[in-house]
Amino acid sequence: MDFLYFDDFPNWLEASLSLSILLILAFLSQPILLWVITKSFNRWRLLIKTNVVQILLNPEVGKRVSQMSPSILVQITISLIPHLNTSVATVIKNVAVAVTILHTIRIITAILDAVQIYYSNSVLNSTESTRPIKSYLQLGKILIIGLGSIIIIAALIDRSPAILLSGLGAMSAVLLIVFKDTLVSFTAGIQLTTNDMLRVGDWIEMPELGADGDVVDIALHTVKVQNFDKTITSIPTWRLMSYSFKNWRGMSESGGRRIKRTILIDATSVKFIEKHDVDDLKNISLINSYLNEKSTMIEDSNKQLAEKSQDFFSKPVNHRRLTNLGTFRAYVNFYLLNHKKIHTDMTRLVRMLKPDSEGIPLEIYCFTSTTDWIEYENIQSDVFEHLLAILPEFGLRTFQKPSGHDFASVNVDNLR
Repeated sequence: MDFLYFDDFPNWLEASLSLSILLILAFLSQPILLWVITKSFNRWRLLIKTNVVQILLNPEVGKRVSQMSPSILVQITISLIPHLNTSVATVIKNVAVAVTILHTIRIITAILDAVQIYYSNSVLNSTESTRPIKSYLQLGKILIIGLGSIIIIAALIDRSPAILLSGLGAMSAVLLIVFKDTLVSFTAGIQLTTNDMLRVGDWIEMPELGADGDVVDIALHTVKVQNFDKTITSIPTWRLMSYSFKNWRGMSESGGRRIKRTILIDATSVKFIEKHDVDDLKNISLINSYLNEKSTMIEDSNKQLAEKSQDFFSKPVNHRRLTNLGTFRAYVNFYLLNHKKIHTDMTRLVRMLKPDSEGIPLEIYCFTSTTDWIEYENIQSDVFEHLLAILPEFGLRTFQKPSGHDFASVNVDNLR
């Protein structure tokens, strides 16, 4: 380091020139070291394909490592500057130490960012469900930055970090107030991940906050939901523990999606069907066997009634007969049973609900064999289009409130 000495110059000028040269060399070392690190990291990443190497030798990590070289070089060589005042050298060295600590913190945060990127890519490429770790990494960053800030301040004032840490006890109440949201959100995040209540990719509904879509990000303070209209709703993490929300993951994992919809039957169209109507309906292959079996049972029952009391049998009201609504209900059941897109291992139910002023609700309850939204809607539409179209074959009508067109078509002369 003899080139830092200028014997023919005054002491102050010699110290100033030496210090200037040292600072120039320190800052020139950064691009040189960056080039060396980039070449080395790229070569090692190609040679070693392990996950740890890919994370630690990340380009961003290498960039931040190279940024430490000026401050480290200043720390090592500051004592070699001739005629430099001791207090000035101490200040420069303390600043260099603080800058080194700052870049160390940035290196650690860069590694945590690399871990998050690698983990996110693994989740996207994996068929298995994994739990989010972003909130843990963010909390780790907060702790590292907080601890690093204390060490930086201690380095600048040339005091032990233990002195500053001991003073934090008196500030604990203030810190709890400042970091209240962070602590609450972290606690909520732990509960969400520990109980496996939420994952990236889950479809959730939270009407109170206008959220209805897929979870795209789970962070320390917020959970981002991309709604189906492509808007983004940001939900504070703690609210997911304070309020209820619906998670559709169970539906996706089950392999079937529920259809639960009713057809309103006009009550005035419900009636008994006669023998010739039964013979016509036997042409429908799905219920041919059902009608034959039912007809035989009804005939046997009526024969027993005739043998028991001829007077009662002479009155049709005492006869057992099929109804068009009951026959249609059986048809719907067989139709769903034979539908290739309806899940056969899940609940399949066709039931009549309580009649009201809008007719007789006939509810179809079943599950499709797919959870894809578009395909599910197509299957549901196909099922109900078919059922509505075949209703007249059973002598049934759907209930529909009269519209202006219905009133306009009424012949007033016939009403007089």
